Amino acid sequence: MTNEYIQRRQKLSNRIGTGIILLPGNSNNPINYPSNHFPFRQDSNVLYFSGIDIPDIVLLIDCDNNNEILFGNDPDTDDIIWSGPQPLLTDIAELVGIKHTLSLSKLAGYISIEINKNRTIHYLPPYPASRKILLSKLFNKPIDDIEGSVSKKLIEEIVKLRSVKSIREIEEIENALNTATGLMHLEALKMAKPGFYEYEIAANICCIAAKNNVRLAYPSICTIHGETLHNEGYNNKLTDGQLLLVDAAAESPLHYASDITRTFPVGGKFSTKQKEIYEVVLSAQLNSIDMIKPGKNYIDIHNFAARIIIEGLTDLGLMKGNADEALELGAHALFFPHGLGHMLGLDVHDMEDLGEIFVGYTDHIKRSDQFGKSFLRFARKLEQGFTITVEPGIYFIPALIDLWYSEKKFVQFINYQKVFNFKNFGGVRIEDNILVTPEGCKVLGNPIPKKIHEIENYRLL
Repeated sequence: MTNEYIQRRQKLSNRIGTGIILLPGNSNNPINYPSNHFPFRQDSNVLYFSGIDIPDIVLLIDCDNNNEILFGNDPDTDDIIWSGPQPLLTDIAELVGIKHTLSLSKLAGYISIEINKNRTIHYLPPYPASRKILLSKLFNKPIDDIEGSVSKKLIEEIVKLRSVKSIREIEEIENALNTATGLMHLEALKMAKPGFYEYEIAANICCIAAKNNVRLAYPSICTIHGETLHNEGYNNKLTDGQLLLVDAAAESPLHYASDITRTFPVGGKFSTKQKEIYEVVLSAQLNSIDMIKPGKNYIDIHNFAARIIIEGLTDLGLMKGNADEALELGAHALFFPHGLGHMLGLDVHDMEDLGEIFVGYTDHIKRSDQFGKSFLRFARKLEQGFTITVEPGIYFIPALIDLWYSEKKFVQFINYQKVFNFKNFGGVRIEDNILVTPEGCKVLGNPIPKKIHEIENYRLL
């Protein structure tokens, strides 16, 4: 990877053209005292341009002088006593092709000199509080003023570079899928039986990641209440006839994320009602994947999926009226209140810290303010090398159903009396990870059961 990191930094420097690029890494985040901290996760932009996975470093790229400096500290005696032998900063820099290193204590003085030379210093939106404090000290500005001076050009150029995945990056995503993520969902499918608790399944998901020496890409969703989109509680006992929604995935050793959702029947068999809803979601997902190719606007594929959901729910008597009008006005968002998918890479919602308007939207494709569609994270034109998720769903959210009914909202499109019979249904979501190829797309990773017969017959294998 050394050459790839060198090439990435050179491309970024060439695109920015002039000034200094400052990329601070993350620090350990203490729980209650400095040595007792949360698990460390490096900043994804530092990982992308260097692969360096230790806390308290800063990568500086001088575009005008073709110079790179890694600021950090060598391990001291205490570090070695508590954490064992560790490489020197110069050794770390050499591994990723950086020739110069300086102590972190010299960063402020270095930046002060460059500011006095009226050099432009490019930095990204500082998400962690520790980074805001660091930048506030470096630039002698109030913390509240730091975000106002971020470099839009740096954001835009990094988004362009990170959006198109290299062969190695795609291999990393598939590594995450095939090493652990697929096994997580097969384990959940086997355990989707009456009597198990959600936390037992969630624990086994974590165990699979640990056994394969990888980490979860995000906190798992493992719930019989799939209608709660980001349900992170695991206290419910599974009973026959429920649906178990599992949104869980691992990241690769180089921290590339996967992101998979499956919905399984508790007890092994879908009821007729569950099959009907599930088939609508599956149809929306499969047909949306078939539409993916370079040049397609993802917002159009989102709308295509939403129309399939409208038509499917109309066939089941839950919706009615003109499908095009229902889609235009957003009546389907009662059942499908989120976007079809998002970018995937070093972050599970890739580059979201840089701002969704830069990652998923353009000057020509603006975010909608319509309920449901406004949650679409990615709407722009697809390009070869993009990796995205496709994850339509149908949810029956009792509070939302009651609210819309009380407001007589979209009564021309929604058959509320029939919808009331689904208030304890839960939700269905099906999600896969997709690579945009020159002429179409590829579903990444080994297949994970998602067709009804695959799911119902899996335990018989």
